[in-house]
Amino acid sequence: MAPRAAGRPRGALEEEIIACLAAAGRPLPPADVRAELGDRLAYTTVMTTLARLHAKGALTRQEAGRGYVYALQDGPDEAHASMTARRMLRLLESGRDRESVLARFVADLDEDDERMLAELLTGSGSVDPRAESGAGPGIEQGAEPAGRDAGRRLRGRGDGSS
Repeated sequence: MAPRAAGRPRGALEEEIIACLAAAGRPLPPADVRAELGDRLAYTTVMTTLARLHAKGALTRQEAGRGYVYALQDGPDEAHASMTARRMLRLLESGRDRESVLARFVADLDEDDERMLAELLTGSGSVDPRAESGAGPGIEQGAEPAGRDAGRRLRGRGDGSS
């Protein structure tokens, strides 16, 4: 892997572009994003970063003339949540034993995060991101998440207490 240019922390350009699109409040083409960032970047750098943010699910992209315009999927917080979730999924997919990885992840959650995850999986939480993002099928209403029991076993709490 090639070394990063000195002076910019990893992810800083993505952060700047997300902030730029949030401030604009409307879809922008790459040239306008570049102009808003002060023209200090190559057009292809901005275009590539926008395409990557789109691939990560943080941005929407619509055809406009011979190119595209980009906008935040929902908002800056949702863009960051989408990118983090995709990173987590890539890490999960790179492992050999998904069940063990998920069980360990659940076991390491604090009680509030474990409760929130269980609510999301059973559909009793206030947010179901899969319903809007198309990221995958929902869990049947009332179904007990398998990972929750596995997490309790790893923590030695097989009695169902939280």
